[in-house]
Amino acid sequence: MAGLLELERVTAGYGGGDILHELDLSVEDGGITCIVGPNGAGKSTILRVVSGLLRPRLGAIRFRGASIVGLTPRAILQRGIVQVPQERSLFPTMTVWENVRMGAYTERDQRLIDRRLEEVCEAFTVVRERRDEPAASLSGGQQKIVEFARALMLDPALVILDEPSMGLDPKTRSTVFETIRAMNRAGRTILLVEQNARSGLGLASHGVVLESGRVRLEGDGPAVLNNPEISRLYLGATA
Repeated sequence: MAGLLELERVTAGYGGGDILHELDLSVEDGGITCIVGPNGAGKSTILRVVSGLLRPRLGAIRFRGASIVGLTPRAILQRGIVQVPQERSLFPTMTVWENVRMGAYTERDQRLIDRRLEEVCEAFTVVRERRDEPAASLSGGQQKIVEFARALMLDPALVILDEPSMGLDPKTRSTVFETIRAMNRAGRTILLVEQNARSGLGLASHGVVLESGRVRLEGDGPAVLNNPEISRLYLGATA
């Protein structure tokens, strides 16, 4: 069965050469796909080609069976792919509520916007409890969860999360990963790039290990995590 998102023999890179080499990747509808790998493996390049920021030199990218190669980032967003970047992206002086509303900036139906605001308030208690406070007053983990809430304002079919645990302490990281599980249980398909391989693969329905722009290992997330080969490819003693 074809995935919600399919990359087939994708080759892409920058002026200095290719980063991805005939890469095949499938993101199954309704699952959590987690990509891990060392720095330079091509994780960020995958996200750039999917979001339309980088056009692959060769290969196909299909979303819901239709090609998205050559579409603008806005057009890809409108098709139902939303990305939460690694960097903090809230407007610090705006309130939590204002930041979340910004997620629906392409939507013109006010009643639909209001309904989605109600839904994210139910799903993310920090939005309801801290709605009138400036985003800068939130902790790093709370800001990340508000970014998740903002991403859902367009009711995306695929949510891409780029290193969501970066810079978070272990307790906060656990909260963020539980929020990712909750989003998935609520019906969101997740594509997760994560530097904390143990946590990311532990919650994934499908795990992918990249090395030098190629998929070296993939399968059920926990099975990939427990594969002895992964210590050579990525985990080591520090993951």
